[in-house]
Amino acid sequence: MLNKGLPAACLMLILFLFAMAHGVKGDVSFSVLEEMKRGYVIGNIGKDLGLNVKELSARKARIDAEGNRKRFCNINLGTGELTVAEIMDRETLCREKLSCVLKFELVLENPLELHKITLHIQDINDNSPAFPKEVIKLEISENADKGARFRLSGARDSDTGQNAVQSYMLERNEHFMLAVSSNKDGRKSLELVLDKELDREQQQEITLILTAVDGGIPPRSGSVQIHVTVLDANDNTPLFTQEVYRATLPENSPVGTLVLKVSATDSDEGINGEVTYEFSQVSTLAEQAFTLDSKTGEIKVNGPIDFEEESVYEIQVEGKDGFGLSSDTKVIIELTDVNDNIPEIFLKSLNSHISEDAPPGTEIGIINVQDRDSESNGEVLCVIGSNVPFKLVPSIKKYYSLMTTGELDREVETDYNITITATDQGTPSLASSKTVYLMVADVNDNPPAFRQQSYSAHITENNKPGSSICSVSATDPDWRQNGTVNYALYPGDVDDTPVSSLLSINGDTGAILAVRSFDYEKLKSFKVQIIARDNGSPPLSSNVTVSVSVADENDNTPQILYPAPEGNSLMTEMVPKAVQANSLVSKVIAVDADSGQNSWLSYHIVKATDAGLFTIGTHSGEIRTQRDISENDGMKQNLIVSVKDNGQPPLSATCTVYLLISDNLAEIPELKDMSQGTGSKLTTYLIIALVSVSTFFLTFVIIILAVKFCNRRKPRLLFDGAVAIPSAYLPPNYADVDGTGTLRSVRSAYNYDAYLTTGSRTSDFKFVRSYNDGTLPADFTLRKASSQDPFGSCEETDSSQVKYIRTHFFHISL
Repeated sequence: MLNKGLPAACLMLILFLFAMAHGVKGDVSFSVLEEMKRGYVIGNIGKDLGLNVKELSARKARIDAEGNRKRFCNINLGTGELTVAEIMDRETLCREKLSCVLKFELVLENPLELHKITLHIQDINDNSPAFPKEVIKLEISENADKGARFRLSGARDSDTGQNAVQSYMLERNEHFMLAVSSNKDGRKSLELVLDKELDREQQQEITLILTAVDGGIPPRSGSVQIHVTVLDANDNTPLFTQEVYRATLPENSPVGTLVLKVSATDSDEGINGEVTYEFSQVSTLAEQAFTLDSKTGEIKVNGPIDFEEESVYEIQVEGKDGFGLSSDTKVIIELTDVNDNIPEIFLKSLNSHISEDAPPGTEIGIINVQDRDSESNGEVLCVIGSNVPFKLVPSIKKYYSLMTTGELDREVETDYNITITATDQGTPSLASSKTVYLMVADVNDNPPAFRQQSYSAHITENNKPGSSICSVSATDPDWRQNGTVNYALYPGDVDDTPVSSLLSINGDTGAILAVRSFDYEKLKSFKVQIIARDNGSPPLSSNVTVSVSVADENDNTPQILYPAPEGNSLMTEMVPKAVQANSLVSKVIAVDADSGQNSWLSYHIVKATDAGLFTIGTHSGEIRTQRDISENDGMKQNLIVSVKDNGQPPLSATCTVYLLISDNLAEIPELKDMSQGTGSKLTTYLIIALVSVSTFFLTFVIIILAVKFCNRRKPRLLFDGAVAIPSAYLPPNYADVDGTGTLRSVRSAYNYDAYLTTGSRTSDFKFVRSYNDGTLPADFTLRKASSQDPFGSCEETDSSQVKYIRTHFFHISL
């Protein structure tokens, strides 16, 4: 029992604390005359409740009608004044009730707060007294005694209090006078008193005027005609069996249902004892709801009866005999409530757009539930579905707060249809539902997300500026401007070049374009950062890396480094006559700035003085003899070599290799043929220079031979054919980066050793081979050769004397 009682006690404590925080505050009462025009100021509710104008506006103050279909009052949020919204007719609103009171509620939010407002409708004299019949007919026996009283139906005035009927006046006549008295319930009773006996033979009919006057200022009045017919003797008045008849009737009883039966008896015989019944005083609503059988006295349902409209009816019934004598009785009909009204759900306040970052427990709406039925039929339970992150929290009487129970995420659920169901406790119970539509307002809580973690793009060099490289795309699940993505390049440099001078990006589509033409030989690849930013406040962003690779294009012609291009100088190679077949005599050196297969070079002899004497290595560029040199071969041999790359389409370059087959310069004929038409004077100068150089060189060789002979060293002739390529021949942008180019072969040096005996001629030349050590340095100091001869032994005719000759390369400047 303790365990069961503890949660209940806790619940009661929570509800009590909640009611303290959200309770009904002090009541306020106002009075206003009926029929006041719209906008009439009733009072200042803000001042009466101690609320300033700012607070009224901030807390969304409003008037809520309690049980009324129309809202007759409004509140001016700018001044706090309570004004008339609809013209109020007291007689329509409250009918015959003495006190006419309308009840309203002043609703304030954040926090929810209610103030009861009672509005008293004051009556004005806007209705005149009216009799139930236009003519009152009385039949009075001529034997009636002086002082006999005959009951009359009084006038009815819809106004109340002083504005109701206050007095009656009877037209002056010689037979009758008017007697007015008050009943226990305050109603006035009218009786026509016979003041002088009647004589049927003198006057069979008498007509009188009865006037009712109210107490209004100015007063209003109403009249009725009394028609008296003088009859024979009748001395007994009808008497009802009960002074008050009571009946209980369920509302909505069908037409024709018997409510009760009134009965009156008359001791007279014949027509004088026959009693007829009629309503003497009845409200308009009761007259519409019930009917009275004039002969049987049965009261039946004649129209719709609604407990919520009127729960108790009071009717005066008159019984009259055949000669006009009458009496009356009171009939009270009480209606019992039936559960015939479904609960009504009113949405008093709703924030239809709720932010997705609203914390749990945020109040987003106020629900009011009303049921016009009474007692248990009017008790309502209000619930919502369990599959939504919302709940209804009971607040003040018949009010519920709609609150969040968890976190909202617009990207998961953009809106909600919340069905609120209200069920009463009647038997059988009635229920109604109302659907509330809520939209989740977006908050910029999601940064743009790229579809890929990184992007790779390829573009061929020599592209046109404005060429499309690739496109990036990012999505943002947020809404409208929060989900609108713009793209931009992240500022930075690529090899000291601003990124903006290389690429551009369309801020709306994410398309990346080339700003300029790329050169693979200068820039092979680079990376840039792309930023995607939304338009939220504050904006969110993310970035992605785009790797751009420049594809090589065969746009560079092979460049020949050796022999040097023809210009103002001729490069001539001297080949000894004793060179054997397959001996290396020279080499064409070329490079291609392209990469890959575009830089693969092949060498071909396109034209030669003697096509069968020399051949060239297709991939090495080495020029070798195909056979031994004979006496019939010309001294001057010219080779036109084509160097072609492997691109599509292939590019090529050509050069001319000049070869002189000779053992010494003395055998060289006039050089005018080599100079291709140079003047005779210039040729003479060249021959003199060549002889001088040769003489100097031979002297130098003799000195070396003498030194060698003195040191008794084995004689050896060094034929140095090293090809020294001046640095000026190397282009500055030719750098072999990945090892796939052709520049590596530039550094190779080719040396030749010639072994000759003293006095030997060209027939004594055994062979020429390439080697790389023992080359002659620039200071003409001969380095010590390797002790091992990479070329093998040679035949000597005279081992004691060896002639050293170094005559291979000469440079003729034009």
